[in-house]
Parts: sequence; C-alpha cells; structure tokens
Amino acid sequence: MSDSPLPGQRLRVAVDTPQHSGLSAPLDYLAPEALPPGSLVRVPLGRRELLGIVWTGEPDPATPTEALRPILGALDGLAPLGRAWMQLVEFAAGYYQRSIGELALSVLPPQLRELDAVQLQRRLKRKRAAAEANAAAPRPELSPPQEAVLAGLADESAQPQPRPVLLHGVTGSGKTEIYLRAAEAALARGRQVLVLVPEINLTPQLEARFAERFADVTIASLHSGLTPAQRLRHWLAAHSGQARLVLGTRLAVFASMPELGLIVVDEEHDPSYKSQDGARYSARDLAVYRGHLERLPVVLGSATPSLESWQHAQPVGVGPVRYRLLELPARIGGGAMPRVEVFDMKRLARASTTALCAPLVQAIKARIERGEQSLLFLNRRGYAPVLHCAECQWKSECPHCSAWRVFHKRDRSLRCHHCGLAERVPEHCPNCGNADIAPLGRGTERLEEQIAELLPGARVARIDADSTRLKGALESQLAAVHAGEVDVLVGTQMITKGHDFRRITLVAAVNPDTALFSSDFRAPERLFSLLMQAAGRAGRDAEQAARSEMWVQTWHPEHALYRALVRHDYVAFAASQLAERQSAGLPPFAYLALLRAEARTAAAAQAFLDAAAEAAHTLPQAEHVIVYPPVPMTVARVADVDRVQMLVEASARAPLQRLLADWLPLLHALKREHKGVIRWAVDVDPLAI
Repeated sequence: MSDSPLPGQRLRVAVDTPQHSGLSAPLDYLAPEALPPGSLVRVPLGRRELLGIVWTGEPDPATPTEALRPILGALDGLAPLGRAWMQLVEFAAGYYQRSIGELALSVLPPQLRELDAVQLQRRLKRKRAAAEANAAAPRPELSPPQEAVLAGLADESAQPQPRPVLLHGVTGSGKTEIYLRAAEAALARGRQVLVLVPEINLTPQLEARFAERFADVTIASLHSGLTPAQRLRHWLAAHSGQARLVLGTRLAVFASMPELGLIVVDEEHDPSYKSQDGARYSARDLAVYRGHLERLPVVLGSATPSLESWQHAQPVGVGPVRYRLLELPARIGGGAMPRVEVFDMKRLARASTTALCAPLVQAIKARIERGEQSLLFLNRRGYAPVLHCAECQWKSECPHCSAWRVFHKRDRSLRCHHCGLAERVPEHCPNCGNADIAPLGRGTERLEEQIAELLPGARVARIDADSTRLKGALESQLAAVHAGEVDVLVGTQMITKGHDFRRITLVAAVNPDTALFSSDFRAPERLFSLLMQAAGRAGRDAEQAARSEMWVQTWHPEHALYRALVRHDYVAFAASQLAERQSAGLPPFAYLALLRAEARTAAAAQAFLDAAAEAAHTLPQAEHVIVYPPVPMTVARVADVDRVQMLVEASARAPLQRLLADWLPLLHALKREHKGVIRWAVDVDPLAI
C-alpha cells in the first residue's frame, strides 16, 4: 500500500457494510487524485480500517468536503478489477438483496489487504515457475456424438451473443472430453477458461485431468479447502491473466479473469452451487449471467439437468429457445447403461435381519469372486439415526435442536449433526434407568459393519463426512478404490458424484424412499438425480458394462420415479415433473423468495414475520405477489435458536424483485423494534422449502 498525500478528489468506495447496517450503497471518500473504478484502497470506517473498492457512480455533491474522510492508501502493483466483474457483483448484490460492498469484499481473498507490490511480484513468479515443463497428454479419438456436440458449441460460440449450452449427456458419455476440447479452443484464441464443479472433493480429480491435457498451461484452483495464502496466490494468478485455467467451486464464479472466454459448469443441477449463507447466490445462475454480460459461451453439463435449465432448453411458443440443447445419448465405447432392478422390500424384508436383502448379498458376493467392486449408497451417516429405550420410549433427542442425536458406534458418541453437540453414549436410559437402549434405523457406519459380518474377508471401505474428516483421508480412500484394494464401498452421496470408478459393476441404493413423500416439492427431482448419478458409477469400463447393475431396495416399487429410473428416462421424468409444477404454480413457472427469522423463542420469530407480512401488504407491488403465513422450518430449532420462515411468491420475476427492494428497509426497521429476533435473511430462488 502507498500512503496518500492530502486529499482532494471525491471517490465512491464499496466497503464491507452488511445490509442491515443501513449503509448499503458505496460510501464517499476523498483521495489525492482520481483512481479508476476497480482500484483497491484502504479506507477508515468508524474506528476500523477496511479494504475497499473504488466503485462507479457519482459521489453525493450535497455532502460537504470537510465531512468526508480521506482514503488511507491504494494497493500498488495490482490492476483494477474489471468493469465486467463489477457489473456481475452489482447484479448479484441487487438480485440477492445484499449490499454491494458486503458481496464484493466477501468474494475477494482477505489477505489482499496486507499485500504489497514486492509480495505480489514474488507470488506471481513462483506460480509461473511451477507451471513450466511436462508434455501434454494425447487426446482420445472423439465419438460421432462428441464431434456433433463440439460443432454445435463452436457454432453457438461464434454468435454475437451466444446462448448458454445445456449439455445433456448420460453418465460415462464423455462430457469431460467436451469440456477439455472447448477449453482448448478458448485457450487457442488467447482467452481464459473458468470451470466450476459442485464440491471440493471433485476439484482435484478434474484438475488432474486438465493438468494432464494442458501441461504447459498455468492452472489455478479456487475453493474453501485452500489455505488463505493459497487462495490469495491463485486469485492473483487469475486476476493477472497468468492463470489461463481456473477450476473451483461456487465461489470461483466471482474470480477476476480479465480475458475470460469460456465458462463450464459441471453437474449444473447440483444444489451445492446455491450458497446457504450470507448472499444466498446461485453460482450456476450467475455463470449464465456472466456469460451474457461478457458475450461468451457457457456450457452447463449434466446427466440430469435441473428442471429450470431443462425448461429453458425446450421450445415454448414461437419465441427463441433460451438455452441450446446438445446431447450425448450413449456411453463412450458403446457400453450399456446399468440394468436397474427394483426390489420390493414388503416381500423381502421379512427374510432379512439386516439392511440388505438376501439376493443383494449374494450379488455382492458374486462380484467379489469375479474381482469386481460393489457400491452401497445410503444417504445417512453414523451408525443409527437415533438411540431408543423400549421401556419408556426415550429417544436421543438433542437438547438444543429439534432433531435426534445420531449414534456413532466407533467412538461411542451421540452427535447432533446440526449444532455439533457430542456426548458419550449413556450406560442407562437417562429417563428411566433401563440398561437396554438400542439403535433404531441404519446409517453408513452400521451398514459397513453388517456387510463385513455377512461377507467375512471382504475388503469394505466407507466414505462419508465422518470417515474423511482428516486431511488427505478422502484422497487416500479413493486411491484405494481405484487401485482395486476395496471390494465393497459404502457411502453417502459423496461417492455418487463424478467419480470414475472403473471396477464397480454393482450399485445398490439401500433406503432411498425418504424423499418420495417430502413436503419439499424439489425432493423427487433431487432423488431422481442422485439415483441416476449413483447408477452411473457402475459399468464405466466398456468391457464390464454389459453385466453392470443398479439395485434399488424400496417399499414403493410402483412409484413413477422408480419406473422412470428403470428406463434411464430422464426426459419422461422431467416432463412429468414440469407438468406437475406448472399445474401447481411452482418454479420454473413461478418465482419464490423466503424470509427467514431466527429468535430465542418461536413466538418472537413469528411476531417479526407477522409484522413483516403486514409491511409487505402496504407496498405497491403487494397486489402482484402472494405472502404466505409464517411456518416453522423443517428443523425448527438449532442451537437453542427457533427458526421460522415465510414464503413469498410471484408469477413474474420483476414484481418480486421490486417488492423485495422496497421491503428490505422496512425489515431493517422492524428488526430494531423486535428485540427478540437474533437475525433475519432473505433467500431469493430458494432450493429448500
């Protein structure tokens, strides 16, 4: 940072002021000379010293010069953030109802504040040296469908305003090769490439594929698993243009890339792209907006696209289709999709005392004898979801949350997965003293134990949030699976996404029925996607594809979702779901926002939302929206805080946005009146209701 001489030039500066502070717009400061928009500066705010960004717009002339405070210095040696980046932040802040400075500063590396010019050059040189050497890996031959997709993508990219491309490809159809070839074309044009993945554990795998193909290209990764120093170094490499490829999770959509030419969103349907804290933005939707803003192609890839994206790719009326649909309908090498078998547990459960029916156990045994692997998917970690006393009906409820504490047998603990409370398992029922307390239900830990008992000698591994807590644990476990050192892999949804397991020929969904009758209208979509993704882990080696299978243990074998799954028929499933949503007036045929309130008592949260509803009805846009009565959230109490939410619905996006913009100042005032409310937040386009 350079010190500033006496001030004289008015500047608008975006600083990290939360929306509820009342300082939502950039603030005016004085500087010794004009600085271009996007420049990073140090500024005083109250007694604090903050990092700020010189923003666009005219300072308020009504404010006397003597009332303005001077900036403390400007960051030397760093090019200003680009105009397109600032427009993206400005749009996101407005759409998701946050202050510009709060959002802008939250997506920058915090260590930028301490950076000086010498450190900047040193970091960039070190990164450049690390990227020079190896020869690029050879490119595989393309299939005819891949060639057709690339031709379509090239055609769309050549348009003055390219449309987003929805790449619908079955699992194992070669979508990653499309990403690599599209990136190659963008790099050849001298452009940068941004590739988004939904979860951190998928980033190293995809990064390895890109590093192998582009050995002479500097690649930066951006995700929450990086140390602050790593995040800063990678961000600087992208911002300077030195990193030509950036791979990351949802935060990377805000990467400063001055020469961006292509955005890829892998597994675009994944809910992990929607932030659940702070500015609750959708990285997928912002990627689409960024492509529109910078007139560049955006590729949204998935075997099970989100219904919103699928709807945008369908012709409606006489107008143009918003997304271009390109498809990869078959696996590379002509391999068959796994045959799906649905087993009726109403008939089979009586013959089994474990989570697995007898035919499934025999099928796993046969795979082991042939040297093949099996994957057991159960989306519930721990040993059992609850401990139970048969005498007095006591259950291991969390004292601080409206949820059960999960029994973890390995360390003999009861853990709440919401507030984190962990205690030793009691020797007797805390309520009646009965010594015979037992687990109810099954989690991945118990399933791992049962399969080891049923198949002595089988090499069983478990991958879930508990088994991969230590640094490097996930990588080592995945390496063991790929090396053939595991016969049966047990896990949660962590193992169903994106992994290229070449030896797995059998996938079994142990207990998927929970989501079938959820109150959340998106639950069937998420379940179908998860099961299709899980099925896609089987038979990825073309030689084994013919005998690959997915088994589903269900109590509702006739459900329409399972019938579509048996046929691998995403198109039919999507059509039926969209028809249901249209008749019910649900997204993508309506637009939603949630107002959530948290308080020490449910009554306080309810009173705040009741007052908020009254305030909404006084606004001009009220006649164009529906404000539903407040209701408790699914998990109504977490860490002794009660949580209540209220849904707002509109048939068009514009009136909803206008109502929210006018409503927020009223909500800030209401928060000051309702002292019992701890916090409140608006979630635009919520994924979970």
